[in-house]
Amino acid sequence: MTYRNPPTTPRKSATFDDYTLSEIRRAAATGIYDIRGAGAKRKLPHFDDLLFLGASISRYPLEGYRERCDTSVVLGSRHAKKPIELKIPITVAGMSFGSLSGPAKEALGRGATLSGTSTTTGDGGMTEEERGHSKTLVYQYLPSRYGMNLRDLRRADAIEVVVGQGAKPGGGGMLLGQKISDRVAEMRTLPKGIDQRSASRHPDWTGPDDLEIKILELREITDWEKPIYVKVGGARPYYDTALAVKAGADVVVVDGMQGGTAATQEVFIENVGQPTLACIRPAVQALQDLGMHRKVQLIVSGGIRNGADVAKALALGVDAVSIGTAALVALGDNDPRWEAEYNELGTTAGAYDDWHEGRDPAGITTQDPELMKRVDPVAAGRRLANYLKVMTLEAQTIARACGKNSLHNLEPEDLVALTIEAAAMAGIPLAGTNWIPGKNGF
Repeated sequence: MTYRNPPTTPRKSATFDDYTLSEIRRAAATGIYDIRGAGAKRKLPHFDDLLFLGASISRYPLEGYRERCDTSVVLGSRHAKKPIELKIPITVAGMSFGSLSGPAKEALGRGATLSGTSTTTGDGGMTEEERGHSKTLVYQYLPSRYGMNLRDLRRADAIEVVVGQGAKPGGGGMLLGQKISDRVAEMRTLPKGIDQRSASRHPDWTGPDDLEIKILELREITDWEKPIYVKVGGARPYYDTALAVKAGADVVVVDGMQGGTAATQEVFIENVGQPTLACIRPAVQALQDLGMHRKVQLIVSGGIRNGADVAKALALGVDAVSIGTAALVALGDNDPRWEAEYNELGTTAGAYDDWHEGRDPAGITTQDPELMKRVDPVAAGRRLANYLKVMTLEAQTIARACGKNSLHNLEPEDLVALTIEAAAMAGIPLAGTNWIPGKNGF
């Protein structure tokens, strides 16, 4: 009788998983790197790794919805004659017309206005629909200067000088030819149907001293009325925040690597920058060290999804948060009702990220006239407003449970971390201990 050793169960490599193998095969077949939209898809330390302690005997909670919990925030009070006053500390991030369809941009404006907050233009200029339906509109001033003009600068309620983006700090934007329609080409002064790549740095300044001059220039253009934001990708948040403050910014926006993009290299999205959670503590510390915390407002973006995320960011010292990807989902992006069409594109609802191709079945990240008809700006705007309302109510619920009558009274003392990594990044104790990793040399 012949005896054989029993076979072992086949085991796939954690390093060479199915996705990695497919990417190697794709690269070998095409000789080009992969481009996609959205943000980092790898698992990263995030707000889910933090918990609120809530109130019990040692803390006194507020009673349900009967006791007030303020949600308002003022942005740009440092220098601007007309700072922005928002009802909620949740804003809509910059997403360009070109990357998004006209109806989608209008919907973002409608939803933000219904919620008493601001939306942001993104690269490529200001559309009349967006301006007309946005009570508070922030105008992005990017290295590309696409669509930039003095009239729109003055029509905006604030100006955001974009130095970097969380999905690609140090990199420029992409808008491929299939999305350069007649209108996009006219606004950006580009030939129709030709790939557009934005510059990775501003053409007329190279450092913080030049940024100070640029901010003064923008203030003079707008008669010192408009708040000036400076947005940086989450790379070196302590130094970038400090230098933005030195240059005269009213508001600093720090975008972590979970932040989305219209299109860039996959390798960039997954391997450059820092998680949003890791960016908050250094940025807040920079403001505190300069004596400017709460005087210069801090906005954080990148992977904000719900009211708990909002409350945790504010507890760590942020003044407001900004949402991008979540706002698109609220409008209808990656909706399962288009599953059959996502399947035809080789993907599935929830995973569709080829926004650069301009074939979005939901009509949001496209310039195709027929697909764009699927977005009803009024209905989509209401959905976004509903979502923002729920996020705000969730954050208020948590704040009341911690005994706070304002979202901005939340503080690090209200939080603990579930992992050593999150405790170290956020500068709060590991749950069940009083140990903050890295503090006092331990």
